[in-house]
Amino acid sequence: QVQLVESGGGSVQTGGSLRLSCTASGRTFSRNALAWFRLFPGKEREFVSSIDTSGTNTAYVDSVQGRFTISRDDAKSTVYLQMNNLKLEDTANYFCAAGEHVSQWGRRNGDNYDFWGQGTQVTVSS
Repeated sequence: QVQLVESGGGSVQTGGSLRLSCTASGRTFSRNALAWFRLFPGKEREFVSSIDTSGTNTAYVDSVQGRFTISRDDAKSTVYLQMNNLKLEDTANYFCAAGEHVSQWGRRNGDNYDFWGQGTQVTVSS
């Protein structure tokens, strides 16, 4: 079992930055692929970014490519999402997810992740 707790959300103006953190409990963190998803009000969950167990293979939704960076620190059982140049459309509730059996081809699909955090709100205003 892996329990995930996100932090770092908040309110920021357009062009600003935030760093989300997601810390896990449990001994199997390093065996899990990790990802960030976000939920817009009234819309379906959207994949944001993922990172594999090696930390070298990452993926991003096109809308955040070049602005967001995902990273992991297995010694701290934490995955990060550095968000720069934030835009109004980045406003959402952000969730981290973990899964031990996530393939490269399935990493954008939330159904492939086993564990989820409770979410942290990011609000971008002009």
